[in-house]
Amino acid sequence: MHHTPEACYISYLPYPHSFEQCLTFYTVVIGSKCGFYQGDPLKLTADCAVLKPTLFPSVPRLFNKIYAKVSDGIKEATGCKGWIAKTALNSKLANVKASGAVGHGCYDKLVFKKMTAILGGQVKYMITGSAPIDAAVLDFLKVCFCCPVLEGYGLTETSGGSSVTHPKDPVTGHVGGPLPCIKWRLMDVPEMSYLSSDKPYPRGELQMYGPAVFSGYYKRPDKTAEAFDAEGWFKTGDVAMVYPNGSVKIIDRSKNIFKLSQGEYIAPEKIENMFALCPWVAQSIIYGDSLRSCCVAIVCPNMDKVKAWAAANGKDSAKPESLLTDAVLKKTILDDLVQLCISNKCTSLEKPKDLHLTADAFTVENNLLTPTFKLKRNIAKEYFKP
Repeated sequence: MHHTPEACYISYLPYPHSFEQCLTFYTVVIGSKCGFYQGDPLKLTADCAVLKPTLFPSVPRLFNKIYAKVSDGIKEATGCKGWIAKTALNSKLANVKASGAVGHGCYDKLVFKKMTAILGGQVKYMITGSAPIDAAVLDFLKVCFCCPVLEGYGLTETSGGSSVTHPKDPVTGHVGGPLPCIKWRLMDVPEMSYLSSDKPYPRGELQMYGPAVFSGYYKRPDKTAEAFDAEGWFKTGDVAMVYPNGSVKIIDRSKNIFKLSQGEYIAPEKIENMFALCPWVAQSIIYGDSLRSCCVAIVCPNMDKVKAWAAANGKDSAKPESLLTDAVLKKTILDDLVQLCISNKCTSLEKPKDLHLTADAFTVENNLLTPTFKLKRNIAKEYFKP
């Protein structure tokens, strides 16, 4: 990514997040510009209109919301306007997948100019990190915002970014290869059937070594010992798959897994990341334990979608929270989630057999999320235990 002194990025991610710290530090080193938002996420687009950033960083949670809103708008567009929008989208998606080209001489001005204006109209690059994001979302964002969308990968324990994709890479859905400051290797996870000898692509837990890796947790020698193997390699807990060109795709988690009564392991983050693409879902948790034969889903729904459903079905849409116990709504959402599982070729055990709808958003304030917006599963388990 060519970042010059004339470049500018907007700072709005939580500063405890290593992603935001890396961006700020990199900006200082390069000598480029940084603008700080007003403190209200709802006014972020207004801030971008003033600042006109050339780099827009974000996390999958926000990018998924942008994707859902814009894609719904295109789907609902009718007549000549709808035909042009859909034609432009499909044409540019084909170009992105074929050559990585994100620009189009006609469609960018005719259809996508209003979308790029949302972020100030000057964005040259977008970058995502902190959690997995669906490849379809990345391609869609490239098309709509007419710029490369880079995906980075790293952990706080590895000083932030350890890899990033190339702007011109036409293949989406991986995180690139290791940066020069770090070494990577795969270790077998036999209980999940991930082996470094797998064909055609080696798979296993990703481990890291090098000067970017931390020395240990502050005053926690017990946790430090758990984090490293006998040779000093840091165990990320992420399961990776390596392509022939050396790029890596993060496919699973070896730490956040649970076993069902059949003895089968379920990786909840994989399913939750998939559910993030469902228009019904604002947030979700997948839960199961070894005493049960299936998993269940807890969903904080998109209230705008619930209101629209209520209006279409003769229900009172003034208080959508009161509809979350409606059996028909629950079945409608569960059926859509199961269909999403089927289209993504999930196993029968990965499909939730029941669903609980909640109006309680997962936030830092109610202690369900960390300051970097990661789910606290142990806290969430107790919170939703009833």
